Amino acid sequence: MKLALILLLSLLAGQVSASQQEELENLRRRIADMQSEIAKTSESKTEAADALRNSERAISDSNRKLTELAEQQHRANDRLHALQTQQQQLEISLTRQKGLLEKLLYQQYLGGKHEYLKLMLDNQDPNKIARDLQYFQYIARNRAAWLENLRRDLNALKGVSEEVRTQSETLEKLRTEQATQKEKLTQDQRERQQVLGQVSKQLSQQRREITRLQHDENNLASLVAKIAEMLAKPKTKSLFRNNNIPDNRIDGKPFEQLQGKLALPVKGEITNKFGTTRPDSTVIWKGIFVRSASGQTVKAIAAGRVVFADWMRGFGNLLIVDHGNAYMSLYGNNETLYKQVGDELRGGDTIATVGNSGGNADSGLYFELRHESRPLDPLKWLAKK
Repeated sequence: MKLALILLLSLLAGQVSASQQEELENLRRRIADMQSEIAKTSESKTEAADALRNSERAISDSNRKLTELAEQQHRANDRLHALQTQQQQLEISLTRQKGLLEKLLYQQYLGGKHEYLKLMLDNQDPNKIARDLQYFQYIARNRAAWLENLRRDLNALKGVSEEVRTQSETLEKLRTEQATQKEKLTQDQRERQQVLGQVSKQLSQQRREITRLQHDENNLASLVAKIAEMLAKPKTKSLFRNNNIPDNRIDGKPFEQLQGKLALPVKGEITNKFGTTRPDSTVIWKGIFVRSASGQTVKAIAAGRVVFADWMRGFGNLLIVDHGNAYMSLYGNNETLYKQVGDELRGGDTIATVGNSGGNADSGLYFELRHESRPLDPLKWLAKK
């Protein structure tokens, strides 16, 4: 582009007066300065991307920790409720057993302490005496059993009460930890906003410089307009909108049999074609970009196992899933990664949320399909509408 500008300026130089030639040279120097400034801004964006990496990782980790804490708190609440129910049942049982014990003690009091001796001295039938003695032994055994049950239930109530107290303390600790995690997430988000503010400030300075350059030298306005046209980036247009998301209906089939049956991981606008050149670059699109609102859930396209979940330059928070037989799917520019390396997935599982990590200007998901490291056109694998 620089060579083309110099050639264009050289052609015009032969058609202008000496004063215009001087103005043209000034414009050349300004263009050279602007190109140098653009290069510096590009380096600054790279440095800003490095700074973004830590804060975006922290936000992803904090969000995942909050989700885990919510699940732990739910389980602790269930356990606490079960213990409280068990405690109520034990208290009812103890009340009933205490009532029975009181009746036994009262009957023993009424009967006195010499039942056995009276039976031996009453000169009754020996067979009847034997039966009565056996009856009293039966009552004694039952009294001992009731007392043993009472002692056991009292010990059980003590244990359950202690466990209720322990579960309550655990729940309180979880709540405190959750509050700490929320505070940490807020701090991480604040740090990220500061980094983004620095990048925005640099870009604003660059735009002001371009505006100043475009308003220089009225007699060369047409040339400046052409330069601005060449430097302007075309707006990305939507190719089509995706409204389908994956589920687990195709789980269990080999991945190579799923061509023509898949759905994209997130709803949104597809803004590029696989295999085409990216704007103002010689780099070829090896996947597709689905423009979508920040925070939207990202789904696994099919069953598999997570083999990579970390920040990578240019891709932000990136997650890679192995589907077997050398087939892999890649999900980039996420705000939060919910899965970690080694996690087993089913089709339709939530694995991340949409973002613009990695310095991407638009919020959305970058998605690739690969077989034996060779990129595949994801659109050719989609189910027919």
